[in-house]
Amino acid sequence: MVTQINNNSSDTHRIENHVGQKIRERRTMLGLTQQQLADLIGVTYQQAHKYERGINRVSAGRLYEISQALGVEISFFYEGLDNSQNIVSERQRMCLDLARNFTNIKNEKHQDALSMLCRVLSEQSLSDPEAA
Repeated sequence: MVTQINNNSSDTHRIENHVGQKIRERRTMLGLTQQQLADLIGVTYQQAHKYERGINRVSAGRLYEISQALGVEISFFYEGLDNSQNIVSERQRMCLDLARNFTNIKNEKHQDALSMLCRVLSEQSLSDPEAA
């Protein structure tokens, strides 16, 4: 079965934006700067910035290099594409910041303490939703 593709430029732009958002999401989660990502894939900072913003298209080969640098499968960049909500919510942004900041903590005891604090607060919220 062959499906005809609608050459809708707004769909193409939406996909480019989505892929760029996923690149930024993963880079942020790993605690990398745009410059560090650019160095890993052999492009300028400006080019990495344009990829993340969906300004420039990411070629298949470059997307492969980015996936290798960020330690994910290429399919990661297309996850959630069919969802109607492609905008990163404030809560998702907070989660990404939390993950990035957690990976920057070098002291294992501090990581354990923060993890335990999150666990306790989560359990408390589940047992008493009114306290949240």
